Amino acid sequence: MTSAIAKVPTAHGSKYLQQLCKHWQHNLAVTFTPEHGTVTFPKDARGATWTDDALVTFDADANALAVRIDASGADHLEAMKGVVARHLDRFAFREAPLPFDWHPVV
Repeated sequence: MTSAIAKVPTAHGSKYLQQLCKHWQHNLAVTFTPEHGTVTFPKDARGATWTDDALVTFDADANALAVRIDASGADHLEAMKGVVARHLDRFAFREAPLPFDWHPVV
């Protein structure tokens, strides 16, 4: 697994977390509360052929939305970063584009 985390500054982290999770729960395995959510993207989502599922975890507080992605490899991780950023910016259109300062998880 290859992982990265970003802390996205926003006062609306809980709102965005819930919107994203509700959006994805129609097609993906999702669990969430106002402060924490997880979304599992299957390895064959949208015709991709990754070796493992990707797990995206969200944690919201009053000042930020923390996003962690666990993916099967570097290419998968980069693809998932784009998926998350595009979707989050769509829901956060009033303050988009949001800054994602990705860091590897060691």
